[in-house]
Amino acid sequence: MVDQQVVDAPYGDAQSATVPALVLRLRPAIDLTREQFFQFCQLNRDVTIERTAEGDIAIMAPAGWETSMRNARLIAAWYLWAEEDGSGVVCDSSAGFELPNGAVRSPDVGWVARSRLARIPREQKRRFLPLCPDFVIELCSPSDSVPALQRKMEEYRANGTRLGWLILPDQHRVFIYRPNGVERRVRPSALTGDEVLPGFVLPLAGVWESSPVE
Repeated sequence: MVDQQVVDAPYGDAQSATVPALVLRLRPAIDLTREQFFQFCQLNRDVTIERTAEGDIAIMAPAGWETSMRNARLIAAWYLWAEEDGSGVVCDSSAGFELPNGAVRSPDVGWVARSRLARIPREQKRRFLPLCPDFVIELCSPSDSVPALQRKMEEYRANGTRLGWLILPDQHRVFIYRPNGVERRVRPSALTGDEVLPGFVLPLAGVWESSPVE
């Protein structure tokens, strides 16, 4: 099912307060170069910093423990599969990707084919990668805005991502982004990598679980 509907409610239940990222608008007063923005991020490693295509800087606070635990499970599953498969490399949310539209984004999970990485000089790999990941995951936390994450996923898709998953744990919902549209699934038990990541299967029981210790 292809579904372009945008969810207008914040993530979580009625008790969850949505805290948007702090957005700093710089242009036209200040226009940071690539190097200046990279150094700005290095000086502020305790927070996740992204830049929009318009040059705005978005600053996100560290994730809560529950979200971090879920994300660690995603990274572990992806790392084990990627090491065995060998066709690409996985990274966590600390990696920055400079998209073709000029935005710098840090998905919760990113995967890039080795054939694309081979064309990038080693020195550049120590900075933001100048490409859009082939595959991305954004994991919605209680402080996230679902519409904002949906817009980010659309940006990934418009800039070349071949497959993307927006996961809403508390709602047990997943939005699957492909070049030809968006599919919404409710309470799926697992996700598959399709033709982009053949053979990969992600069981979702560990993602739906709120905490191993109540």
